[in-house]
Amino acid sequence: MTARRKPRLLIIYTGGTIGMIENPETHALQPFDFSHLIDNVPKIKMLDYHIDNIQFTPIDSSDMNPSGWAEISNAIASHYDEYDGFVVLHGTDTMAYTASALSFMLGNLHKPVIITGSQLPIGEVRTDGEENLITALQIAAATTFDGSPMVQEVAILFENYLWRGNRSTKMSADNFNAFKSNNYPQLAKIGLGIHFSEEALWRPKAKTPLQLNTRMDSNVMFIELYPGMTQQTLRYLLNAPGVKGIVLRTYGAGNAPTAGWFIEEIAQAVQRGVVIVNVTQCVNGGVHHRRYVAGDKLANAGVISGHDMTSEAAITKLMYLFGLGLTPSAVATRLNTDLCGEVTL
Repeated sequence: MTARRKPRLLIIYTGGTIGMIENPETHALQPFDFSHLIDNVPKIKMLDYHIDNIQFTPIDSSDMNPSGWAEISNAIASHYDEYDGFVVLHGTDTMAYTASALSFMLGNLHKPVIITGSQLPIGEVRTDGEENLITALQIAAATTFDGSPMVQEVAILFENYLWRGNRSTKMSADNFNAFKSNNYPQLAKIGLGIHFSEEALWRPKAKTPLQLNTRMDSNVMFIELYPGMTQQTLRYLLNAPGVKGIVLRTYGAGNAPTAGWFIEEIAQAVQRGVVIVNVTQCVNGGVHHRRYVAGDKLANAGVISGHDMTSEAAITKLMYLFGLGLTPSAVATRLNTDLCGEVTL
């Protein structure tokens, strides 16, 4: 009988609460040394996996940026053939942005990239970090009946759920179930076991090599609508120097003021070549441009519907598409394409 091959997994530690442990002398929280991972989380030995780790200089996730995304993506790409799956340990505040960015950067991904973290440090007595780490490793090692990876996308594992990375948003600052995907079902439910929703998992159309593209153009921004926004404020924002793309966070099903000056300012920005994509401020649902007059006017002004994309996916998708060197018209076209499960068209 042939011995079962141990799953080979790579942990990439970037920082965040999960990587903190109490200094026994000062009692202050300090970064966790993942070279001693087994000593600090002895239950990992029970998994019987081959686990290696890469430890970046730890940062607060508030400081994560496209350079950090590129570092993570390059680490995955350079070790892609050596490991069956990857677990990225990350702070929670910008985790959904990182998950979205990695989903675009790692084209043709056929292996699991599971991002997790914790609300309490891994050294705390009742930490969620230990359970999240162990579950993330189990998910990264999971296979289908034919031996293929069960998960073949970037996903966020937190407490009881596995979510598609580019569909996720941080919903709570103090609950263990901190993330949710409001417009796409869970990829797995974690209880006494791990129960995958296989119909919801992303499956690449063809088995092609990993395509890494880490060029992200940061000349993008959010504009959040609010009652009382003046023409001067809107004009100032739309004319921000160097901005190529804007995620316009609108009301309800994609609605905005119908005042003539508002639509005119938006239309002029589009005519200058600024790509504007419309996403809703609501946590559930998406943009329906033609449902109401207010949304219809935005569409007529050249604003692109973001459908049910999260704000995190929309802004990182703009960065990615402009990073490819595409023209504004080509970016607008690709925004209406589902690249890796980030949008329902």
